[in-house]
Amino acid sequence: MKRALPAVAIAVPAACAAVSVSLAATAAPAGGPPVVLAAASLTEVLPRIEANARYSFGGSGQLAQQIRQGAPADLFLSASPRYTQELFAAGLVRKPVAFATNRLVLIVPKRNPAGIRSVGDLERRRGLRLVVAGAKVPIGLYTREVLERLGLLRVLRKAVSLEPDVKGVVTKVALGEADAGFVYATDVRPVAAKVVSIPLPRRAQPTVRYEVAITSSSRHVAAAQDLVIALLGPDGRRQLRSAGFGIP
Repeated sequence: MKRALPAVAIAVPAACAAVSVSLAATAAPAGGPPVVLAAASLTEVLPRIEANARYSFGGSGQLAQQIRQGAPADLFLSASPRYTQELFAAGLVRKPVAFATNRLVLIVPKRNPAGIRSVGDLERRRGLRLVVAGAKVPIGLYTREVLERLGLLRVLRKAVSLEPDVKGVVTKVALGEADAGFVYATDVRPVAAKVVSIPLPRRAQPTVRYEVAITSSSRHVAAAQDLVIALLGPDGRRQLRSAGFGIP
């Protein structure tokens, strides 16, 4: 029996508005714009590179699962090679290509009520409200890698929330609902007036690499290829650098 497809949020960048609809009910007609499933950390930059695609942003693990379940999609952009490579091995996407890198930072609310000055303070502050992403999305995996390298995994006991993607972490800290959280450096700029970014020691930084792949079931292969070309081209790289991403 075919499984029911989950409802997800489609962003229509040309209108700069997010519209919640069902992907199952809105598969793009042949000849229409490509449907793009992309990591939440790409929310701001991708529409600047291609405004006419139909975007759905979320945790890379969740999006990969939607592709496994048959959700209509033409392109998948993941914040970790893990998911694109797994889908490639399963024959669900074409060969992935790396297109960007990133790094992690610790953010605290502008008022910083817990007095966090370094990642080491996470262990020293009693009653700390830490927010992290779940262990099944890239930012959650990278966060645990950072803490393990610093010998601070025990601070996860102070987590008051496990978010489904990095935007959930950003929102909780920006609203002052948490004292600290780990996010990508590129997520800070849109909320720079509300949070303070604290750099992590270089030895703690994980390798964060983004990959893009065209799905094997794509109905808009030419449009998907055009978007990949734009992403890897001079303007795409300029937009990525401008947003704070690295280029591999």
